Amino acid sequence: MSKRRSKHTLDERIEAVLRVIEGMASVSTIAKEYSVDRTTINLWVRKYEADGVDGLKEARTWKKYSSELKREAVEFYLNGEGSLRMTCEKFNISSNSVLRQWINQYTSGKEIKSTSKGRETMTKGRKTTLQERIEIVQYTIANERNYHEAAKKYNVSYQQVYRLDT
Repeated sequence: MSKRRSKHTLDERIEAVLRVIEGMASVSTIAKEYSVDRTTINLWVRKYEADGVDGLKEARTWKKYSSELKREAVEFYLNGEGSLRMTCEKFNISSNSVLRQWINQYTSGKEIKSTSKGRETMTKGRKTTLQERIEIVQYTIANERNYHEAAKKYNVSYQQVYRLDT
């Protein structure tokens, strides 16, 4: 979920989009009136066309993307099959900046993972035996340092798992 909040109400965004779609004003004109960049107006239009009014509502949760979708979108873009905007439209990606982050990860050799569920509620830690701690560390290492999964499996806090591995 974005910490940023739009300075424009939902009604203002709807009005701006409809004026563009109905040809009553250009994207540039609307952008000046609302004191935003043209890309913002284009993004509003794209979201409206994809999801209607719901597309213009401010997100209250992170949008989740599978690692497969991320990889497909990045390869589509890098193979020259579409621009950033076109790729975002085709794969229903929330913004160009999200796609750019994936491209940076991909081109720097980092693994592109599925979008996580965001922050999960914290599990209260519990005392563990030396043998349990060894087992937790071995599990964590074997599972590519997936601390959340280890914490869930062994019913301990994320912080406990993280501290054991460092």
